[in-house]
Amino acid sequence: MSSGAVRAPVRDDAGAAPLAPRARLLPALGAVYRAQLSRARVARIPLLFVATFQSVGIMVLMRGVVDDGGAEARAVVAGSSVLVVAFVALNLLAQYFGQLRASGGLDHYATLPVPPAAVVLGAAGAYASFTVPGTVVTAVVGSVLFKLPLTHLWILGAVVPLAGAALAGLGAALGLLAPRQELATLLGQLGMSAALLLGVLPADRLPEPIGWGRDLLPSTYGVEALARTFEARPDWAAVGVDLAVCAAVGVLSLTVATWAYRRAAVR
Repeated sequence: MSSGAVRAPVRDDAGAAPLAPRARLLPALGAVYRAQLSRARVARIPLLFVATFQSVGIMVLMRGVVDDGGAEARAVVAGSSVLVVAFVALNLLAQYFGQLRASGGLDHYATLPVPPAAVVLGAAGAYASFTVPGTVVTAVVGSVLFKLPLTHLWILGAVVPLAGAALAGLGAALGLLAPRQELATLLGQLGMSAALLLGVLPADRLPEPIGWGRDLLPSTYGVEALARTFEARPDWAAVGVDLAVCAAVGVLSLTVATWAYRRAAVR
């Protein structure tokens, strides 16, 4: 054979190189959380002002028909504060995941070695964290407006993440399960409206069938926990029960959202 003959390619008996291992949950969760928080900070700040202004405006309107310091005042302030969480964590997250699914953005996440739970929990955590400033401002303004004590507002440190997790999980599930982006937007708006009507209005003023719907709304238990802390002598056992229910609903809603993400990502 001449020296210029073409040599046959040598077969690599070792085979293809193995793929990189799948990222662990906590590091992946941290990466998704930071990325989503950065994105939300840039794109959602104007909407946070709208959510806060909306809640403060509702309290100003209710100021003329609700007495200072009573049960109705506590319900209005607590409901308006949690409404900021509902606007961002439920409404906007439903729209975000609905848009992500409609535009094919889920395909990008599906190609990454990231657990589905990290995507859902990271986005939900970022949107819930984004509500903290507006919730605090609303609670402080409402307390001053209705002459409620500011002593126990530290409870927001538990109410915001627990109510935020429950509402964000619900919002993500609605956005991922809705067959069309427009329907996801509609469901998010309806969920926020339910949080507005059933959270701000005092429970004893609602008809009994609507009261049952209020008990099914995840944000109700965050509202109840916050409202109890405005009393002269808060029932901390009842506050703990409300927060425990809110935490259980949050775990359930985030689990459903994770399942919905897996379902949407493989289609």
